[in-house]
Amino acid sequence: MVNIDYTLGGYSMKIESQKKEVLMRLRRIEGQLRGLQRMVEEGDPCQDILMQVAAATAALKKAGNVIIQTYMEECLNQTQKKSSAKQVETLKGFQTAVSRYIDWA
Repeated sequence: MVNIDYTLGGYSMKIESQKKEVLMRLRRIEGQLRGLQRMVEEGDPCQDILMQVAAATAALKKAGNVIIQTYMEECLNQTQKKSSAKQVETLKGFQTAVSRYIDWA
């Protein structure tokens, strides 16, 4: 099922399979972060903590990649049905979002 909603901030993720995948990844990351907090509280070795930080970071990047893929599929496909001005506006928004993600990743 594909529903596309436009919100003030842009398009929202409505492809259910991709939404579920992102939520599953984020819940796993949440568990990893709780585990990291516990490791720090218990005084685990820095090497072990850093390994888990790297794993959580990689998981966030993968979640971001799924979101970018969804953005491209939903938003850019919908843009084809709009006027040239709206297409340019949507593409600029996409470029800004991807640029911010790449700077972080």
